[in-house]
Amino acid sequence: MAYNSLQAFVEALEKAGELVRIKEFVDPVLEIAEVTDRVSKTPDRNKALLFENTGTDFPLLINSMGNEKRMCMALGVEKLDDVMHEIEGLFKMLSAPKNGLLEKLSMLPQLGKFASWMPKVVKGRGACQEVVHTNPDLDKLPVLKCWPHDGGKFITLPAVHTKDPVSGIRNIGMYRMQVFSKDMTGMHWHKHKVSARHYNEYKKAGKRMPVAVALGGDPVYTYAATAPLPDNVDEYMLAGFLRKKKVELVKCVTQPDIEVPADADFILEGYVDPNEDWIWEGPFGDHTGYYSLADWYPRFHLTAITHKKNAIYPATIVGIPPQEDAWIGKATERIFLAPIKMTMVPEIADMNMPVEGVFHNLVISSIHKEYAGQGQKVMNAMWGAGQMMFNKILVLTDGENDLNDYKTLAQRVFANLNPATDVYFSRGPMDVLDHSCSKMGFGGKICIDGTKKWEEEITTPLTPFSFPSNYNREQLMSKYPEIKAINDIVAQKHGIPVLFVAVEKNKLGHIKLLHEQLSLEPGIAAFKMLLYVEHVVDINDVADMLWRFCNNMDPLRDHLYGGAKREILGLDGTRKSKEFDGFDRPWPNIIAADKATIDAVDAKWNTLNLGKIIFSPSLKYSTQLYRGDATVYDSK
Repeated sequence: MAYNSLQAFVEALEKAGELVRIKEFVDPVLEIAEVTDRVSKTPDRNKALLFENTGTDFPLLINSMGNEKRMCMALGVEKLDDVMHEIEGLFKMLSAPKNGLLEKLSMLPQLGKFASWMPKVVKGRGACQEVVHTNPDLDKLPVLKCWPHDGGKFITLPAVHTKDPVSGIRNIGMYRMQVFSKDMTGMHWHKHKVSARHYNEYKKAGKRMPVAVALGGDPVYTYAATAPLPDNVDEYMLAGFLRKKKVELVKCVTQPDIEVPADADFILEGYVDPNEDWIWEGPFGDHTGYYSLADWYPRFHLTAITHKKNAIYPATIVGIPPQEDAWIGKATERIFLAPIKMTMVPEIADMNMPVEGVFHNLVISSIHKEYAGQGQKVMNAMWGAGQMMFNKILVLTDGENDLNDYKTLAQRVFANLNPATDVYFSRGPMDVLDHSCSKMGFGGKICIDGTKKWEEEITTPLTPFSFPSNYNREQLMSKYPEIKAINDIVAQKHGIPVLFVAVEKNKLGHIKLLHEQLSLEPGIAAFKMLLYVEHVVDINDVADMLWRFCNNMDPLRDHLYGGAKREILGLDGTRKSKEFDGFDRPWPNIIAADKATIDAVDAKWNTLNLGKIIFSPSLKYSTQLYRGDATVYDSK
């Protein structure tokens, strides 16, 4: 369904019992993020929040798509898979052979639907231009500072509009925007993004680059700005398809070359000058759960702010998962499964991107396997498919599997896995936010092929795992005092041949040496993988441990083989430093609220209409923070 305004979406959320109005003043600097973090991480009390007293003229909406129900409401569906099935049906209809005139004519109504989804530029001004400020002042908006070591305030849900200066094709992307003054922000578009390519074309031409940023309106606009669409596919065509109604656009007031949604809440109009020096932007508490470090990015100069008379400012926070972005990512996983199946990887049956993998880090795929080597074929196809090129860990399985049943899935994968022959490594482009890469934006990948092997693929017969009687955790920890904890529960209880090992490193090459020693210890030969994390991690919290592990590992650099037959795979998911690992890049801190903010929110909690107090999730991480601020300064 189409929402004719963000206000209409707020009303729908409230009617569904999915929204709480907060009338007490809550400071956009740190406090709103802390309240939202508590609510978003408490499943039975996870609501959208409308902060009506922000110290500005505008209320702030946050966490509006922060669970499955609200994400489905935003997209106008009962289930996220509904969109996938509709796309799949369209693909099949369009690609099916048409044997006669009548069959071809029968397609016309469907083709007419495509026309009805295409965006349309309308004359005059839109509701987004009811109020026009040509002396723009971002201090009038409730822009958030989310985390204590952020470089400043950030606009966190901007739909950034640019155009290719040669073809005129529009792109809408979502790039955080740090506020530096009342009329200037950074523009954090990465080198892999379409808007960055547009910027390069304007630089070649020696021209200013017109840019407009839409905030609010139908929530589908926000989702479409995040969607990994192929180049030159208009995001507003996807939005029109999802809302079953075309998006009406109007020309900007001061940047008439750019069109924006007529019913958006705010439009920030301006330009980027490619000949201007870039600005030092960041740090920023990012979706990885770590701070993304400061770097140089272009400056965006505002020429106008326009908005509705009753505008609502939309925002989100990202940080240690789960957060609202997990559900935006889940929508992408389900919606884009059909195009992947129909165009690139026809054997794929299902796909899951666990929240602990923060999108690109961990992807699980099941396939219909029909021949030897098909797993590798799928691996190469997926790593070459659009933004899947950023994937770090790919796990493959086959057969009928529920990819959300992680215990059964792991049992099946490891039953089919010979770590010496069924694990593959590569290198290629990585997300620039991946701090574990030795070189920014370029690093290693791993594919774990847990499919059932055909005869041609088997080199050594696999034997079922049985928890070894001669394994002794206490003896191991006594012999190797650098080991602070071992989690063997998944092996003992569930028959999964993996150990999680928490280590306090104290010398160069420590994990390599330790893995070689452990792999020769009695009772270890039965295990297929040893996963290493740093000693401050709660190794019994498997979800948290996997989040840290996936973030901190470059698979090509950080894999090790040990044991008498060199078939016990070790993966080093510890924090890397120059002292102990020869790692020369800065390392970021994990994200947590500071004590002053936690105390301030505790003190006003009873006035927030949120029920019994939810204590800060950040308290859990107080003992895990590294010494330093956004950046770790030494090996401690």
